[in-house]
Amino acid sequence: MERTVLIVDDQPLFRSVARMIVARIPGWRILAEAASGEEAVDRAAGAAVVLMDINLPGMDGIAATRRILERQPGTAVVLLSTYAAEDLPAEAVRCGAVGYVHKDDLTPSLLRELVGGAAGTGISPTTAVP
Repeated sequence: MERTVLIVDDQPLFRSVARMIVARIPGWRILAEAASGEEAVDRAAGAAVVLMDINLPGMDGIAATRRILERQPGTAVVLLSTYAAEDLPAEAVRCGAVGYVHKDDLTPSLLRELVGGAAGTGISPTTAVP
């Protein structure tokens, strides 16, 4: 089964790294990229997976995640940031994302593990990935 991926980050260098990681996952392909929360909401149609930076210009990644999941409840959103898991904003736990990954820890196997579960289950301190 093919999984289409939307990469959302305001840093072109990180989007490039995320593209390389996604390219290493058989059956996954990049659908689109976005540099803001607003662009993410506009470009999410058809995305099975969204890699979402938390800190974005304009609408932040948490608000964008909520909007995407209102429109596409089956989408698996993975939050990304440089925050330590214990320093995540409280809203991150309740926004509907399937998990959180520190940007330094993003790997193909970790993405497959997070997305393999049910979408929209939320993040808890025990499921967040440091």
